[in-house]
Amino acid sequence: QVQLVEPGGGLVQAGGSLRLSCAASIRTFSRYVMGWFRQAPGKEREFVAVISWSGGRISYADSVKGRFTVSRDNAKNTVSLQMNSLKPEDTAVYFCAANLRGFGRDQSGYDYWGQGTQVTVSS
Repeated sequence: QVQLVEPGGGLVQAGGSLRLSCAASIRTFSRYVMGWFRQAPGKEREFVAVISWSGGRISYADSVKGRFTVSRDNAKNTVSLQMNSLKPEDTAVYFCAANLRGFGRDQSGYDYWGQGTQVTVSS
């Protein structure tokens, strides 16, 4: 059974930084495309970042480009999201997700999801 666990998250002031991690209990983790998504209060879940199985291909939402960095360590079955210059509008529950279908931003293409972790950015 595939499990994605996201420790981390928390409260940070605007302009600050936070690092999210996602640990995957997937035997063939290196075959999976990994994505990060977020859902703000009263809004639909949206794409944040995606990283290919090798880490050689990465894409970001325009709203986080230049501030967030996604990375992965296939030896440790983890994917991380470094978030810098945080803004109050980054406040959301952040989810990591995994899929074998291919590199993409569409959340419907992701097969496995973490439980989510709360990130709150105060102004």
